[in-house]
Amino acid sequence: MTNPAAGPQRQDFRFFERLRVRWSEVDMQKIVFNGHYLMYFDTAVASYWRALAMPYHDTMAALEGDLYVRKATLEYEGSARYDDQCDVGLRCARIGTSSMVFVAAVFRGEQRLVHGELVYVFADPVSQTSRPVPPMLREVLLGYEQGQTMLSVQQGSWAQVRDEVRALRTSVFVDELAWPVGLVEDLDDLSATHVLLRNRFAQTVAIARMSANDGGTADIGRLAVHPALRGSGFGRSVMAAVEQAAASRHLLHLRLQAQVSAQGFYERLGWVPHGEVFVENGLRHRTLLRSLVPGGVRPQAVVSTSS
Repeated sequence: MTNPAAGPQRQDFRFFERLRVRWSEVDMQKIVFNGHYLMYFDTAVASYWRALAMPYHDTMAALEGDLYVRKATLEYEGSARYDDQCDVGLRCARIGTSSMVFVAAVFRGEQRLVHGELVYVFADPVSQTSRPVPPMLREVLLGYEQGQTMLSVQQGSWAQVRDEVRALRTSVFVDELAWPVGLVEDLDDLSATHVLLRNRFAQTVAIARMSANDGGTADIGRLAVHPALRGSGFGRSVMAAVEQAAASRHLLHLRLQAQVSAQGFYERLGWVPHGEVFVENGLRHRTLLRSLVPGGVRPQAVVSTSS
């Protein structure tokens, strides 16, 4: 067995991806087949980009490049078995001129089972010849590993944020949910306060709007999260930002109309169902309400997406 001190330790990682060993990953020895650990590492890499609030394909297209694996090494110290819950730690350890080295390790509790390195090269996607790592990508990677937040919050009027809000709404509501194009925007947008979450590349990754009524109630709507980043906490973050915006205007009552499929998400944030289910744009919806209590602990609008 390898000396445990010779490899990465659990405390060396900010990012972890939790995986459960599936039946199809176990071999005739009743342990995880050795090649599957590379798949575990690759799955963690995909989630790592989400932790950076970075839609991978959109970002690489904007950077006019892509990442290619140059080398992968694994060192086996123990075996995972069927139904084990394992944490895959991943960190960017070094960035060269055109390459970057990621250190990865699989832990079962405190026991390190496998560790290794992945070497990527940033390259032109057509010729696949190496190019220098873009300064912004370098800055974001190093910043994440130093504990910096990956998101910022912006509030704005429709005139200020129209183009980027319209783009994300179209992707979610029209392309994904098949809304008519004419419903992407409406007259309420003109008077609403729009809340956006932006990543370090200045890409808008989550949006919502808030419209205050005369009775001191704010209607929340048009929540959308970039499809590639869902499940990483950005929906909670934008809702927390909306609540902060409402509280700053001394609005204590919030109302929204959510798809029934998303009702559980809102209930976990403290929203309460109200009234019966109704159909809008061909989808089942439910009205939900939330009260903001003065003096209560406010949720943070920007949260870390690490485990």
